[in-house]
Amino acid sequence: MRKSPKDIVDSTRIITRRGLMLGGIQLSVAAALGLRMRTMQLDRAEEYRLLSDGNSIKIRLLPPARGLILDRAGVVIAGNEANYRVTITREEAGDVEQVIDRLSNLVPISATEKQALLDEIARRTPSTPVAVRDRLSWEEFAAIAVNAPSLPGVTPEAGLSRVYPFGADFAHMMGYVGPVSDYDLSKMDEPDPVLLLPEFQFGKVGFENKWEDVLRGRAGSRRVEVNSAGREMRELGRVEGQQGGTVQMTVDAALQNYTAQRLGTESAAAIAIDVQTGDLLAIASSPGFDPNLFVRGISSADYKALTEHDHRPLADKTVQGVYPPGSTFKMVPLLAGLESGIIKPGDHFYCPGHLTAGGRRFHCWRRGGHGSVGVKASLEQSCDVFYYELAQKVGIDRIAEMARRFGIGVRHELPMSAVAEGIAPDRAWKQARYGEDWQVGDSINASIGQGYVLASPLQLAVMAARIASGRAVEPRLVRAVDGVPVPVPEFPDLGIDPANLKLARDGMDAVMNGGAGTAGSSRIVRAEWRMAGKTGTSQVRNITAAERARGVIRNDQLPWNRRDHALFVCYAPFDAPRIAVAVVVEHGGGGSAVAAPVARDILLFALAGGMPPLDAYPEGQRGRIEEERKKLRLAPTTLAAEPRGVSRA
Repeated sequence: MRKSPKDIVDSTRIITRRGLMLGGIQLSVAAALGLRMRTMQLDRAEEYRLLSDGNSIKIRLLPPARGLILDRAGVVIAGNEANYRVTITREEAGDVEQVIDRLSNLVPISATEKQALLDEIARRTPSTPVAVRDRLSWEEFAAIAVNAPSLPGVTPEAGLSRVYPFGADFAHMMGYVGPVSDYDLSKMDEPDPVLLLPEFQFGKVGFENKWEDVLRGRAGSRRVEVNSAGREMRELGRVEGQQGGTVQMTVDAALQNYTAQRLGTESAAAIAIDVQTGDLLAIASSPGFDPNLFVRGISSADYKALTEHDHRPLADKTVQGVYPPGSTFKMVPLLAGLESGIIKPGDHFYCPGHLTAGGRRFHCWRRGGHGSVGVKASLEQSCDVFYYELAQKVGIDRIAEMARRFGIGVRHELPMSAVAEGIAPDRAWKQARYGEDWQVGDSINASIGQGYVLASPLQLAVMAARIASGRAVEPRLVRAVDGVPVPVPEFPDLGIDPANLKLARDGMDAVMNGGAGTAGSSRIVRAEWRMAGKTGTSQVRNITAAERARGVIRNDQLPWNRRDHALFVCYAPFDAPRIAVAVVVEHGGGGSAVAAPVARDILLFALAGGMPPLDAYPEGQRGRIEEERKKLRLAPTTLAAEPRGVSRA
């Protein structure tokens, strides 16, 4: 079919328009390509020339700053300090040994250190940086930075390292950080890549370990351009890391420092707890160790000195150590007897100085006996025979149940390493543990906190707090995270008859303030801080009949590791309890002579919010106490401590 002239004109017009559009598009593309080629060849010629010479883009992780740990008043007890170091990356260094030799001209690297470094580099992937030297001086750091062009694969870095300003004071509770080991990595399913950074610090033990996920933070990153020699040419971009969370603990740095100083060089532990909130105000184990040594890499000599010390400075005696609680336990069987109705408040037992049961003679601490002893006097004078008689009537199962109600034989959940459960033994426990039946002698021993009964200082402090408050107080260590307070739980009532609790409290008051109290010399004379307590002395050796016949050897005449443990628990003020304290001195001798004065001083410091006034002590002791204070080496925070008080807020 022939087209009309009009159709031919229309078709020509359409073809022409399409041709122009196509030509325009082609011209635009050609112009864009030309412009791009000009930019690449002229404007960015140097950049692409460098890339063509072997440059590449690398992503470097930036370690985050570790979160701070503060005391209850905001004092830093675990912080960070500047740290200069140098690393080497195998894939960028080329001849690693040659580079290390060049580097040794700037910083000392011994032959032994060089070999260890080469071994470490060989174990790591080629792209993983390995730390050559840590804690460089500014002069060393600057010298390496200036000579960086001749040191391929070597990177000087300015970072942060953990520091513990109070040294040994918080060592056991806080723990410490250290480089991530292969063993640490083997315990993780998918390790955070930041853990592979050289000398990255990771919580090893204690609170630092338990709160690692919060304290670690998030890594940042930087994009850098490196040339074929592995030298950084420039930084192309950076995303800063996110610092770890700031955790405020319940402890008081001033009280903790004073407590550690007051324990001195004894093998001992002390805990102070708020009886209303469960806040642990001080939790000190002695002797201590400087956690900064582990952060920086402890020497073999220093580590050996710690592990071979007979007072076991690395052991946390506050929560890991368990001891026969001795007479500090006596409130437990007393309340078991009163609550079960087996004994009445007016009942008495006669103490001739011993009791015979199951073919054995069990002795009272007072050889001549106490005579007729009532409920209150049984605590005031700490009569053992009273509790021997009581245990046979009450039975071990009721005693064990009451012990657990007061926190003995119960593992209290705290972010610390190896928190012990202790033992509140009963018939089923002995059968399961030893396959043996419970004996009457077992009950007699348990009634005075000996035999199978074991408790940690933490549990003894909880027991004292529960007696003081009548509630199931649980200890806690964290007060706030990133400024957000951790709510204080409402502790349930223990379900103990208030009249029976009052009897136990009155007995503890009589221990300190009664005419025949076993710890009267350690009383507090200021009425508003009146103190209730209980002494304890637990044997660590058997005393034979022959030794009793000729006279029991005094503790000070025995080798240190065969002496009795000294224990003491207390709380104050008596009428409105705020703070409870427990002290255990390993092989210290008598609880009244050794542990009670320490506990009183700690309790007074907590109540006063600083160094207690001398008029809180009995008049005849003030001169001696003033002289003893001069020997203490207190931290500035302690010396400047102002009254803080202890509140539920």
